[in-house]
Amino acid sequence: MNKLRTIIVEDEAPARELVKAYLKSHDNIELIAECDNGFGGVKAINENKPDLVLLDIQMPKLTGFELIELLDEIPEIIFTTAYDQYAIKAFELSAVDYLMKPFSKARFDEAIEKVFERLKQKKPSGGNIRQLAEKARENTETLERIFVKTGTRIDVLPIAEIIRIEAQDDYVEFITASKKHLKKETMNFLETRLPENMFVRVHRSHIINVNYIQKIEKYGKESHVIVLNDGSKVNVSKSRIGELKQQLGF
Repeated sequence: MNKLRTIIVEDEAPARELVKAYLKSHDNIELIAECDNGFGGVKAINENKPDLVLLDIQMPKLTGFELIELLDEIPEIIFTTAYDQYAIKAFELSAVDYLMKPFSKARFDEAIEKVFERLKQKKPSGGNIRQLAEKARENTETLERIFVKTGTRIDVLPIAEIIRIEAQDDYVEFITASKKHLKKETMNFLETRLPENMFVRVHRSHIINVNYIQKIEKYGKESHVIVLNDGSKVNVSKSRIGELKQQLGF
């Protein structure tokens, strides 16, 4: 077997140095890159397509789980984490490799051997890893930002800057004052994870930020349309107008 091309993604320098020290005894592993943040990790992984990534979960700006969402392909991943034992159960149930900080050289070697055994048996763990990341995302109580990957570019959208969201088949379009961003996502997920005091679903295909409402106009006998600050207009379903007026204090 060829050497396992490996990338370390870890924001703390001492932790990166420890992993590099542990890797020295593994002649069958080639360290091709190390990154001190999630954004650099996404770029390095998508460009170099490594066999293995040693990935910290708790990083500022972009967590390990958020990083996975932005990858073109999922390599073998060993997570390093300071999560408590309750959260560790999610890793075990998903059959995903993890190292609980602080971890010993013996425990590190054990995780590496599991990766080699899995590759030997041709049982990649990409599906399990993506499933784990999805579960972690579903457990997020409230979204504070949206990540959108377009080619090699990653845009971070603070939710307060999103004027409205529109369904586009299997995708959704996030509209801000300066740009439109397309992402594969579901309206149902966004409806349950965006702050209720800021966003409301006014139609099957539209979620709006109430802070950008300019006015609500009657349209026909029973229909209504919302005019937003950017000049766009969104129809409100009959079943939602009463709830919207109550929320806005109309």
